[in-house]
Amino acid sequence: MNLKPGTVLSNKELSQHFRVGNMGGMRRSTAYNCLVLISDPFKADYEDKWHGDILHYTGMGKKGDQDFSRQNKTLRDAKHLGIKVYLFEVEKPKEYTFKGEAELAGDIYNEIQPDEDNIPRNVLMFPLKIKKNDVNTITYDTYITKQIYLAKEARKRSFSELRKRLIYSKGLPSTCTTIVDQYYRNQDVVEFTLRKAQGICQLCRRKAPFIRPTGEPYLEVHHVIWLSRQGEDSVQNAVALCPNCHRKMHIIDDQNDITKLKNIASNNFNSLKDDYE
Repeated sequence: MNLKPGTVLSNKELSQHFRVGNMGGMRRSTAYNCLVLISDPFKADYEDKWHGDILHYTGMGKKGDQDFSRQNKTLRDAKHLGIKVYLFEVEKPKEYTFKGEAELAGDIYNEIQPDEDNIPRNVLMFPLKIKKNDVNTITYDTYITKQIYLAKEARKRSFSELRKRLIYSKGLPSTCTTIVDQYYRNQDVVEFTLRKAQGICQLCRRKAPFIRPTGEPYLEVHHVIWLSRQGEDSVQNAVALCPNCHRKMHIIDDQNDITKLKNIASNNFNSLKDDYE
């Protein structure tokens, strides 16, 4: 199919490339004698999970018990019939990432999952492995996007719906390997900022929540303009925060707090110059 793993297509492009329809998670192409599988957590109809390099893929059928009809049968018999299986995963809404050619990596089994009306039913689970890629690798931003979306979906559910889903939920978490850009922090900046704070959070003005085994109060250095947003690793962009305020800045990102911390960081830098002079 001349697609490299990691290639991102729109739904329209995918349909045109394989000559398949534009709906559903299992799309049969008679033109190319292949089956296109789409794992889409943003539709949340099914609970596909990666365990290491194996994707436990949920079969076709939104209501009632699933059986080996239609494309479930195609996937089961693909190797025997010489049908290629190509796997895509929606890592961001409306973006279909090609993972590679897949094959069954174990026995198909049954699992109980709620259908679209939250009625428990038997579904077919297909353990799949990418033939030429042993690791399910995604970017850290993609991982966070998925987590935020799934959290929003969970908040929409009633308490009764949550109970129904959790009764049949498996405890084994889905896994992935993320690619993360790491930054080497200037440890002089870290040390100066912590000493300047003198054990007091520079946002809430409370004492550090505990003392390290080494005797120093525990605070965390926060870059007011995040390094991932091209902020400087410098004294004029660094403040010392308690863990609660640090997490608050990364979740709420309130503009009033940002302005306040910019002024504090600027004062820290001015004191640095004054002390030197």
